[in-house]
Amino acid sequence: MITNDKEIRGLKHNIATEVCKLAWEGKLNSEEREKIVFRVSPGPKPEYRCCVYKERAIVRERIRLASCLNADATSDTKNVVQVIKPACDDCPSSTYSVTESCRFCLGRACINSCKFGAITKGERRMHIDPEKCRECGMCAKACPYGAIIHLERPCKKVCPVGAISWDEYGFCHIDDSLCVHCGHCIHACPFGAIGSRIFLVPIIEAIKAGKEVYAMCAPASEGQFGKGIGMASLQKALKEVGFTDMVEVGLGGDMTAAYEAKEWIEAKKEGRKMTTSCCPAFISLLRHLYPKQYEENKSSTVSPMVAVNRYLKAVHPGCVTVFIGPCIAKKGETLNEFIADNADYAITFGEMSSLLESRDVALTPVDAPYQEASVHGKRFAASGGVAAAVLEAMTEMGEDTSDIHLLTCAGGAECRKALTMLKAGTLKEDFIEGMMCPGGCVGGPSRHVAEGEITRNRAELLAKADGRSILENLKKYPMDTFSMYRDGHMEPPTGE
Repeated sequence: MITNDKEIRGLKHNIATEVCKLAWEGKLNSEEREKIVFRVSPGPKPEYRCCVYKERAIVRERIRLASCLNADATSDTKNVVQVIKPACDDCPSSTYSVTESCRFCLGRACINSCKFGAITKGERRMHIDPEKCRECGMCAKACPYGAIIHLERPCKKVCPVGAISWDEYGFCHIDDSLCVHCGHCIHACPFGAIGSRIFLVPIIEAIKAGKEVYAMCAPASEGQFGKGIGMASLQKALKEVGFTDMVEVGLGGDMTAAYEAKEWIEAKKEGRKMTTSCCPAFISLLRHLYPKQYEENKSSTVSPMVAVNRYLKAVHPGCVTVFIGPCIAKKGETLNEFIADNADYAITFGEMSSLLESRDVALTPVDAPYQEASVHGKRFAASGGVAAAVLEAMTEMGEDTSDIHLLTCAGGAECRKALTMLKAGTLKEDFIEGMMCPGGCVGGPSRHVAEGEITRNRAELLAKADGRSILENLKKYPMDTFSMYRDGHMEPPTGE
C-alpha cells in the first residue's frame, strides 16, 4: 500500500527477502535468524526506535512473521493479522487530550461538562485523567476554544468492525472473533506495530520438494508494476523463480460471474435480495455482524480465487496453489474452515517482490500474448466490476437485466450501511456488490503503487485484451469436474 510508511515497508521487505534466501539455502534456523537481527540492527545506535534493544526485539518478531510463525512465540492465535508488541507503545493512552490552546479559563466548561470527574486543573492547562475518562466527548464539545481534541488511534480508526482495543498497558489488542482480516490497520499504524503472517517459507519448501506449485495472480495485478508489466511478465518471472506455471484469477472471475448470474436469476424470480461473494473481508463482515443475512442473502458461489484453485486441482491433482494480490483478507480466506477445497497459500505483491529478489529475478515487459480471462473477469479488480460481469453473464444467458437495480459499495462504512439497510428491510436495490477496500481490489491495503498509477497502467493493458465473452471462454475449461459452490455440490457446466 502506498502511504507514508516507506521506512516500515522497506524494513518488512528486507526482512522477508533475507528469510527467503535462508529458506532457499535450507538454513532457516534460530542461529541464522539471529544473524538477520544484527544485520538489520547492527547498533550501537538504533536506526528506527529509541534504543537498539527494542529495535532488535521488533526485528525478531518481524522475522517470525516472515517465517510463517506467530509474532509472539507464546501466542496460539490463528489470526493472520497480528500485533508486534515491542513496536506498540507510543500511542496516547487517552483518546481525548488538552492542547496548548487551553486558556485555563474561569468558566471551567470542560470540568462542568464531565460527569466522571476526569478533568482537573493543571499548572497551565486542564488535565484529563485517562483512568477516569469514558471518552464521551462532552468536554471537547463544551470547550469554547476547541482546545480538547480527539486522538483516536490510527489502527482503531480504520477498523471497519471495531475489532481493535488495547489492554491496561496500552498494547493494541485484536479481537479474533471480530477481525475480518481486511488489513487496513497494518498500514495505518505509523509504528509498524501490526503485521501479518507471511507464507513464503512453505511455498519455497514446496518448490524445493519438486511439487507442482501454481501461482494465481489477482486481476488487480495488471497495472501494479509499471507500464507494460502485465500477466505475461508475471508468468515469466514466477516460472523463473520455480513455479510450475501461473494462471490469472480473472479466469475465476468469469467462472464466478457465470455461476453467480444463475443465482441472481433465481433470486430475482423469488423476490430475494442477494450479495456478491468475492471479497473475503465482506463475507467475514456478513458472518460476524449480520449472521441472518449471511445465511439468507449471500451468494453461495465461491470467489474467483477458490474457483481457479479448484480448477487447477481438478486438472493437476496434488498441486500446490498460491494466490498473489493486494489483499490481506485472502490469507484469512485460505485458512477459512467455512469453505472446502480452498487455495493453499496467499501472499501480497510486496511479499512476491521479496520472493523474486531472493532469486535475483526481475519483472520485465513481455510482448507474447497471455490471456485466460475475458475483459469482464479482468475488471473484477475495480469497484463495480463484479456486478457488471454478472450482468454481462446474465445477458449472455438471454436474460433481460434492464429492471435490475444494483448497489455498489466499497469500503467498510459503505458496506455496513448497505448491510444495515438489508437487515432492516429498507434496501431498495436487488443486489449488493460489497468490497471492503475503497475503489475495490485495486485499492487493497497491499497494493504496490498509487491507485491513480494502477488505473492508468490497467487501462493500457486492458485495451489490448481481446473481446471474448464470458460463457464462450468457459467452454474451454472442464467446468464439470469441480464445484463452483461453497458447500461443494455439483451442477451442470454453465451455459449448457
